[in-house]
Amino acid sequence: MCDVKKYSRMFQDIKQLQPEDTLQLVMEAENKEEREFFEMLGNFLIQKRQKQVIERNLF
Repeated sequence: MCDVKKYSRMFQDIKQLQPEDTLQLVMEAENKEEREFFEMLGNFLIQKRQKQVIERNLF
């Protein structure tokens, strides 16, 4: 069984990343799979922020 609290903490940490942080992770990834993972995280965070902007009628 996985450590749910561990992954929940990781999720909370990831949500705090800024776009420049995810860009750095992508640029410094050790391999293609890692780079794609960090790109996916960056896209997730961008989509989340876009949704917030739309919900607040800022766009």
